[in-house]
Amino acid sequence: MAPVASAVSLGSLARHIHRSCHRYAKGPLLAWTDVGIRHLRAFLAVSESLSFTRAAVALETNQPSLTRSIHRLEEALNVKLFDRTTRSVHLSRDGGELRDKLQVLLPRLEEALRSHSDGAVLRLGFTWLLPDGWVQDAVSRFEERTGAGVSLVRRDEKLAGVDQGAVDIALLRINPIARGMRSVDLGDERRAAAVPCGSPLARRNRLTWAELAQHPLVMNSVSGITQVTDWPEGHRPSSIVDCGNFDEWLELVAAGKGVGIAPDLVLRRRLHPAVRFIPLVDAPAIPLRLLHPLQGAHPLARIFTELAKDAFAEHHGTERARPGSEHRGRTGRPTAVAAARVRTP
Repeated sequence: MAPVASAVSLGSLARHIHRSCHRYAKGPLLAWTDVGIRHLRAFLAVSESLSFTRAAVALETNQPSLTRSIHRLEEALNVKLFDRTTRSVHLSRDGGELRDKLQVLLPRLEEALRSHSDGAVLRLGFTWLLPDGWVQDAVSRFEERTGAGVSLVRRDEKLAGVDQGAVDIALLRINPIARGMRSVDLGDERRAAAVPCGSPLARRNRLTWAELAQHPLVMNSVSGITQVTDWPEGHRPSSIVDCGNFDEWLELVAAGKGVGIAPDLVLRRRLHPAVRFIPLVDAPAIPLRLLHPLQGAHPLARIFTELAKDAFAEHHGTERARPGSEHRGRTGRPTAVAAARVRTP
C-alpha cells in the first residue's frame, strides 16, 4: 500500500500548490501544466535574493531565462509578483503572500518527487576504454545534480547496445548510421599505434598513418574504431587479422599477429606488458559521440548529454559543440553536417 499512499501524498501536495497559486490569480488561471516547478523555483530564488542576477547564479542559469520564467508565472497567475525598477526589485503584496505559501509547500513537493526517483540509474554503454577525466567528471556532476546513479556497461556491439535497449545512452567512437537515434558530437580524439614489443616498430617514438598500412592490421570489426577504407585506395593494409572485441584485439597484437590502432588515451595506461603504444602523427581523428533513442529515451539522457558536452569542452579547452552538431537519424543517413564534419572510421 506504500506506493498508493505516496502517490496520494504527491497528488495532494500538487493540488495544494495549485490552490495556493489560484488564490493570488486575478483572472482565469491557465492550466496547471502551464506552470512547472522550474517557474516556482525561479520565483522563490528571486523573492529570497531580490536580485535577478544573484538568483540566476544560485540556480545556475542565465538572467534572460530566469526573467522568462518569472514572466511566465506572472502571466499564468495574471498578477504582478514583483515591483521592479532599474535599481531595485521588491515583492508585490501578492508576491509576498505567494512566497510565504511556497516556502512551505515547494520543499515538500520536491522531497516527494525525490522519494519517487530514489534508485534511478542511467546505463551508459561503451565499447572500448572510456576517455580519461571528462567522462568521470560528467558522471559525478550528473549524479550530484539528479540524485540518480550511472551504471557503466561495456558491450561488444557496434552501437554498444543502445539500439537494443540494453543501455540508455552510449558513448561511441564512430559516426553511427542508426534510425530513430539522437546523435550528438562531443569532439575528437587522436589515435595511437599498438605494436608488439618484439617488433622493430616498438623502438620508434612516432609512427605515420601510411607506414602502418605496410604491416598486418589487427582490426576489431564489431566495435572497433578503424576500417581499411580509412586509408586512400591503393595504400590500404593488404593483410587483416579480424577479431570481435577489445580483449581479443589486445592479445592478438601482443602475440605479434599484427599492429593495431587505438585512441591515444592508451599512451597514459599500462594495458599489456607485451604491447607498446606509440603516437601517430598524421592519423585521422576519432569522432566521439553520444547516442540515445529519439522516442522512449531515458528521461535523464538529455541532462547527461549536456553535462558531458560541458565536461568535454572544459577538459579540452574548447567551445561546446555547435547546435548543428546534433543529428537525428530519422532516415538512417547522416545529415549533411555530419557527413562534412565527421569521418566514419
